[in-house]
Amino acid sequence: MPGRYCSLVQASAPVFAPGLTAERLSALIGGHRMWVNGTVLHYYFFDGDADGSVIPVPGTAETRRVPWGGAKEQQDVVRECFEEWQGLGIGVTFTEVDDRTEAELRIGFQLGDGSWSTVGRDALQVGLNERTMNFGWDLTEPGERGTALHEIGHALGMLHEHQSPFAGIHWDDEAVYDELAGPPNFWNRDRTYFNILRKLDPDEVNGSVWDPQSIMEYSFPPGLILEPEQFRAGLNPLGTLSALDKEFVLRWYPPAEPTRPPALVPFRSAPLGLRPGEQADFTVEPPETRTYTVGTFGDSDTVVVVFEERDGEPRYLAGQDDGGSPDNATVRARLVKGRRYFVRVRLYSSWGPGETAVMCW
Repeated sequence: MPGRYCSLVQASAPVFAPGLTAERLSALIGGHRMWVNGTVLHYYFFDGDADGSVIPVPGTAETRRVPWGGAKEQQDVVRECFEEWQGLGIGVTFTEVDDRTEAELRIGFQLGDGSWSTVGRDALQVGLNERTMNFGWDLTEPGERGTALHEIGHALGMLHEHQSPFAGIHWDDEAVYDELAGPPNFWNRDRTYFNILRKLDPDEVNGSVWDPQSIMEYSFPPGLILEPEQFRAGLNPLGTLSALDKEFVLRWYPPAEPTRPPALVPFRSAPLGLRPGEQADFTVEPPETRTYTVGTFGDSDTVVVVFEERDGEPRYLAGQDDGGSPDNATVRARLVKGRRYFVRVRLYSSWGPGETAVMCW
């Protein structure tokens, strides 16, 4: 009997502008689901009974509600698997959030709905109150940790390995349909074709060779694969990240080169043309969390005030709000990455034409 399989959500094929070169089209097909390297992917767990699906009760005209929340033990398996992918040193970062509106990946644990995920940036097409990933069985059972690794692979943009045109798999089609129609999957022919028998475009696949040990490869029982001959008795990947899995994901999401931060990092530098008594405001989004010196140079007798945005309103953080500050005023403030700040510069007197720039270092 086959194992419990991941069933991908069927998405429409992308449409590209006519007249593209073969090379450009290949690049677009291969990368249209991949995230921009350096992206922070926020994930959220549906919890409790507040969210769920209404499904029919077999053999009756009634329906029942099945919640999407999962126990902490289930969530912890998924957290550990996010950490394992992150531990490869990839350039994409995973961060858990408790607000679904901040999450690109929204995870449910609806039993009986199978395990599945959107692929890469397809998650952005899903409504904020809907799941982009589901786990439909107990992840704490032996061997099921690989299910979580597999679905996160989809979230990173990876597809099913057995559908690679480079695999050279010759299926016994009717045997596959018969096996998947029964327990525990109960798939119809369309779903079986889409998730198993259908061959991917060569530009979509995870690599240029088939990797039978990939985390994106299903396990298959004997009697479904006719060729290659060594897999007639079944295909049984280890359920862990393979060397080629790591190679593929690091090729798409290479780690950032370690660099020393520059001594002076401008948030904004522009001629202001201020006259005495006038002010200008700047929006600041720090690239990292640390204590910065925020200051001005160029004109004389300026005042700098830093505000933090809270609930849509600016709140005083640091600086001076009275006159008489020295030339090229500076303020020290701890700024947090991901938050927005306002810097207000006020010119009290000027000794001639010049620029005032807001700098941060």
